[in-house]
Amino acid sequence: MSKANGQPTTAPTASQIGARVWSYASVLKDDGLSYMAYVEQLTFLLFLKMADELTKPPYNQPNRIPKGKDAKGKPIDFDWPSLLRRDGAELYQHYRDALDSLSTQPGLLGVIFKEAECKIKDPAKLRRLIFDLIDRESWLSLDLDVKGVIYEELLSRSASESSGGAGQYFTPRPIIQAVVDVMQPEPDETIVDPAAGTGGFLTVAYQYVLDEHGARMDKDEKRRARESLVAAQELVPETARLCAMNLYLHGIGGVDLSPDTPTPVISGKSSLDTPPTQHYSMVLTNPPFGKKASFKTVNEEGDLENEDEVIVRQDFWASTSNKQLNFVQHIFNLLKVHGRAAVVVPDNVLFEGGPGQKVRNQLLAQCDVHTLLRLPTGIFYKPGVKANVIFFDRKPPQEKTWTKKLWVYDLRTNKHYSPKQNPIHRRDFDEFVKLYKPGAIGKRKATWSEDNPDGRWRSYTYEELQKRDKLSLDLFWIKDDSVEDSDSLPDPDILAQEIVDDLQDALEQFVTIAGKLKR
Repeated sequence: MSKANGQPTTAPTASQIGARVWSYASVLKDDGLSYMAYVEQLTFLLFLKMADELTKPPYNQPNRIPKGKDAKGKPIDFDWPSLLRRDGAELYQHYRDALDSLSTQPGLLGVIFKEAECKIKDPAKLRRLIFDLIDRESWLSLDLDVKGVIYEELLSRSASESSGGAGQYFTPRPIIQAVVDVMQPEPDETIVDPAAGTGGFLTVAYQYVLDEHGARMDKDEKRRARESLVAAQELVPETARLCAMNLYLHGIGGVDLSPDTPTPVISGKSSLDTPPTQHYSMVLTNPPFGKKASFKTVNEEGDLENEDEVIVRQDFWASTSNKQLNFVQHIFNLLKVHGRAAVVVPDNVLFEGGPGQKVRNQLLAQCDVHTLLRLPTGIFYKPGVKANVIFFDRKPPQEKTWTKKLWVYDLRTNKHYSPKQNPIHRRDFDEFVKLYKPGAIGKRKATWSEDNPDGRWRSYTYEELQKRDKLSLDLFWIKDDSVEDSDSLPDPDILAQEIVDDLQDALEQFVTIAGKLKR
């Protein structure tokens, strides 16, 4: 608390700073800048500002932003003070040159600035962003949770405000929190997300370790957690930079911003390209939901065609172009023996035949696939998504199948959510988290019975699963009230959105089929 005119003033809260930071998005939106692009530009400037703050007390670190060269080949500064010394067209050009120079750097700098470009075309608005928003705050002095909350809020708003935002890379935080709460990561874990998006699973896992174990961790254990607890891989450079910044603002990786500082984020490389060279004790991930991996070819008539790209790897059980099935196989190979995974998968992974059946058969055999959480519709920013979280533990090789019993929690039937009108909250997962009983799975008790047919928690033996067509894990038993009772239908706006989502999903499938029929 400080004093102004003799009156005490309270430091701004995360929400106040977040609201101020977000207010600039509306100003820049008039110039055609998307919300995602705004958060990206903010990331560049925030990084430069915090790097400058590190050169001042109490940190007193050397300037970590390397010099570049001007048009005449002379050394030139591209740090934060160099932006403050310029105005107008000179500032605009200098900022562009800085981004070009920093994009070639190694380490964390390289991930943050990879393929960076200035998308703010009005020099006056660029100056306002630098002087009136970023420079007026001492960002490093803010608590880690404040910085993290601000950035998470920006990512969340970017995902929800625009179809062109970060929605496809952003898993709703209540899902992540519930998953981490039942996975209960420990300080000595190694946790990876091979499709990290903006890093939500990793930041929540890291914070869980600090909250649950931080009081008992010594200095070396805390340093190890910052530097080695989590790792991320993200194919899209623009998203990888948001992930790297999100991790950094949550205190992951420490405060050293030197160019050769190792970064927990691998950017611009597909996780599926090669077998993993490192193995982890835990995988937490929501892989991309596109139906097929494909590439474009030119046919004899000179027209572009999409060809399904089948991933062939010696460590995979089945060769397929289905990205989700490939990610499930990759995640199995990422795990150490006795390693644990929680993976968000769309419905088709549970029932698709051919390679899908083969993958499910091997997963049930070589892992203890013990839990399936059926997620409600209308909770993701990408429309039409019907998803689940599948939990499994990798086991050592043996002849007998490891999976003995699969527990299913149905949070979908007769549940209606939408990202804006009726968003899902962490409390909606309370019953699931309580019934999961981490570390005591053998003591689970079903809430479903003949006398309680609406109970949402029941188990299936492996023998029961084997009898199902194509070894389908698409399991549900609660009667859908809306089928027989129109009064049980959701509100008209939610119902309309669900119809639109289903139609869009169907249209995508028809387009794929039509493309194949043209060959």
